Amino acid sequence: ISDMDTDKNTTPDAGATMETKDDTESFTKVKSRKTQKRKREQDGVDMDTEGPVASKRPQFPAISSDKLRGPDEMRKIAVPAHRYTPLKENWLKIFTPIVENLQLQVRFNLKTRNVEIKTCKETQDIGSLTKASDFVKAFVLGFQVEDALALIRLDELFLESFDVTDVKPLKGDHLSRAIGRIAGKGGKTKFTIENVTKTRIVLAETKVHILGSFQNIKMARTAICNLILGSPPSKVYGNIRVVASRTAERF
Repeated sequence: ISDMDTDKNTTPDAGATMETKDDTESFTKVKSRKTQKRKREQDGVDMDTEGPVASKRPQFPAISSDKLRGPDEMRKIAVPAHRYTPLKENWLKIFTPIVENLQLQVRFNLKTRNVEIKTCKETQDIGSLTKASDFVKAFVLGFQVEDALALIRLDELFLESFDVTDVKPLKGDHLSRAIGRIAGKGGKTKFTIENVTKTRIVLAETKVHILGSFQNIKMARTAICNLILGSPPSKVYGNIRVVASRTAERF
């Protein structure tokens, strides 16, 4: 009986092997995804080795200023009444760097009471118009010409303005005292903040204007906000000095 069982068992296996042979003849063998992926990765490695030679950055000739320049652009900066006299006195100091260094045209329009800055054929840099307008705007806000000139010479300088009432809605004597805390006796507090943070600060009624680099403006603004909120100047000085020493160590 055992021999019979073995014969019975062997016959289906033989039939299965015959069927698989027929299948392999009729169907083409498909490569597995793993082998395809492996081959693709190898091809990628081969391509990478030749990459730096093939992907050279194209060299284009510099575009001439005539092609780069579109129509002449103009900026207007409104001058308030209390800044006419300083503008008249310092006009030569303002006029010279704008015309000679930035190659722009500038005039003061007596009818509209605006300083008008315009590009011309000699203008080489597109950004010079923005620099000149920032320079004049800084002077109009109350900064000294020498301090405002830094906006033309350096790229990483900014102007920031905010109102004392934006920090805390104060009125009457409370507002006056807050402005007094920022200025200090004889401007002592303001000068200390300027020297430690390497910025320039202008207090014009309830407006505060800060000129400096981004990081330094942030430090000065934090100090002024603390003074507005009621911190004593001695505490603010200590905080500024700690932050200033940290930034000096970092850089």
